[in-house]
Amino acid sequence: MKKEKIIDFLVVIILASAPLFLNTYWVDVLNNIGIYAILALSLNFILGHTGLFHMGHAAFYAIGAYTTAILNTMYHVPIIWLMPVSGLLAGIFGYLVARPIIHLRGDYLLIVTIGIVEIVRIALINNIFGLTGGSNGIFGISRPKLLGIIIRRPQEFFYYIWIFLGISVYLFHRLENSRFGRALNYIKEDDLAAEGSGVDSSGYKLKAFIIGAIWAGFVGNIYASKMTIISPESFSFWESVILFVIVILGGSGSMRGIILGSFLIIGLPELFRQFASARMLIFGAAMVVMMIFRPQGIIPPKPRKYALDVLNWEKG
Repeated sequence: MKKEKIIDFLVVIILASAPLFLNTYWVDVLNNIGIYAILALSLNFILGHTGLFHMGHAAFYAIGAYTTAILNTMYHVPIIWLMPVSGLLAGIFGYLVARPIIHLRGDYLLIVTIGIVEIVRIALINNIFGLTGGSNGIFGISRPKLLGIIIRRPQEFFYYIWIFLGISVYLFHRLENSRFGRALNYIKEDDLAAEGSGVDSSGYKLKAFIIGAIWAGFVGNIYASKMTIISPESFSFWESVILFVIVILGGSGSMRGIILGSFLIIGLPELFRQFASARMLIFGAAMVVMMIFRPQGIIPPKPRKYALDVLNWEKG
């Protein structure tokens, strides 16, 4: 455990100093890695901890981004104020779409969630209620402003994104080790046994879905303010596939694995950009080999351990 904490500390130090010796391009790559890592953590709460096959996460990401873009460009609401609003609306949307389908399992749930992300994308393209800008999207989104400082440069966005990632890791870690997190893990391992033990399986699944959707809405706010322009193409089914791959490849249920998976899936192709014609072939082959020899992921979650109060048990 101490060794892992030392490694984590060294990684944090290296990342914190990265903008000091990397050029703007690579800092922006790290920003994208951070955004995908937060998204993957929110999906991991649904897929990795609850066992729900969900491949429509980009829909909640889109709701958060478009909520930010519409309210900021039309009503000039500050970006920071819109973060909780974006998360709330994404969570409400998550509740509305998950409530009637939460009882589905496996491939059936997967297919329905694929339909959800496509419905959202098509609605955005068709300029629903005249708000989304159609295929052109929305332009002129403001930058976030913190403590009187407007965040503009990639180096500034780096700390904005990665601090939020650190907060996300802390909160999801607390949830994972709470009574709520243990119930989700129980449901993932054996849904029927959890129901038989008095766990409200559907209720817990729905709550996990909503929490993941809220966090994806937060990230949508960050993404919109970073890009200052959004369009439906940024929230396609392919984005959901990437997030799904990050969770499975990194280690379903493992936060360290999720962050490492984000580096590999988002950052590794950039390293092979000079081999543009072959980089995706190399990358795809590496993934196939990985899934054959380590299907549980690069850093699988460790088994849970619970302390047993032997003295009180013997007295009882």
